[in-house]
Amino acid sequence: MERPDDPAIVAIPPSAQRLITQARDVLRIEADAITRLIDRIGEPFASACGLILACHGRVVVSGMGKSGHIARKLAATLASTGTPAFFVHPAEASHGDLGMVTREDVFIALSNSGRTDELLAILTPVRRQGAKLIAMTGDADSPLARAADVHLDARVDKEACPLNLAPTASTTAALALGDALAVALLDARGFGAEDFARSHPGGALGRRLLTHVRDVMRTGEAVPQVPSGAKLTEAILEMSRRRMGMTTVISPQGNLVGVFTDGDLRRLLERTTVLGELVIDEAMSRTPTTVRAEDLAIQAVKLMEDRRITQLPVLDAAGRLVGALHLHDLLLARVA
Repeated sequence: MERPDDPAIVAIPPSAQRLITQARDVLRIEADAITRLIDRIGEPFASACGLILACHGRVVVSGMGKSGHIARKLAATLASTGTPAFFVHPAEASHGDLGMVTREDVFIALSNSGRTDELLAILTPVRRQGAKLIAMTGDADSPLARAADVHLDARVDKEACPLNLAPTASTTAALALGDALAVALLDARGFGAEDFARSHPGGALGRRLLTHVRDVMRTGEAVPQVPSGAKLTEAILEMSRRRMGMTTVISPQGNLVGVFTDGDLRRLLERTTVLGELVIDEAMSRTPTTVRAEDLAIQAVKLMEDRRITQLPVLDAAGRLVGALHLHDLLLARVA
């Protein structure tokens, strides 16, 4: 029987059940590869963490092929969780990029076989430079493992590929072991959510943990306010001009003494339509919900949600009015 010229052509389409069975087998094999790593976490892992924690330079991560993809991911994860790191391609390292490595660095080399030519070619220069070497391989007796200061055993019994050739379970195991290393270092450094946010300023978490009320509040002429004793009609006009659905009421000393909202106006109109002679002090809320300028904006969002309101006066540490915040401001800042 002749084989099709195009290897992508399948003479007999596989059944749906066969596809499902194959996928389940792959997941079982890869899950088992990760599970078997657990009992191998011991002194070498702690030593690797110790080398990185004592490092005064950066962590340089390298690998070829599929191991190179895992190495890139490990470098990115380390960098975003408190351990300065970057990826160097081993082939490029032999042609000048090795100059990025210094004696203060820790070099992590990933290779399932531990015999990748491009990595072995730069071992001597890396060691001569004075950098510490951590190897993550699937063969503790390989040249790379023997040359390392610390070897992390990432071996697997077999690949998930039915030919036992394509890197599958081995790359999954290396990925998981790299994550374990990054998370252990994160914990050892006391790296918290705010630290994470600082390295992710463009993400939702960064905005939530780095944006303060003072960054998004309205100030100056944009803050609706009337003095205590003002006519109610003056307060209504101020609400209309500033378009915040409320106005603050200020004492002669500049302190907040109350708030009058469009909700207060509706409730007032249910009782009376005679507004001309009323003063704001008779209709305002004397115990308004407020926030401080230094509070996180996400705290203001929660406060609005809990109280079912859409605007807040903003006070400084002395209790003086310094701004006003509307839910729309938080939405525009992509915090809410």
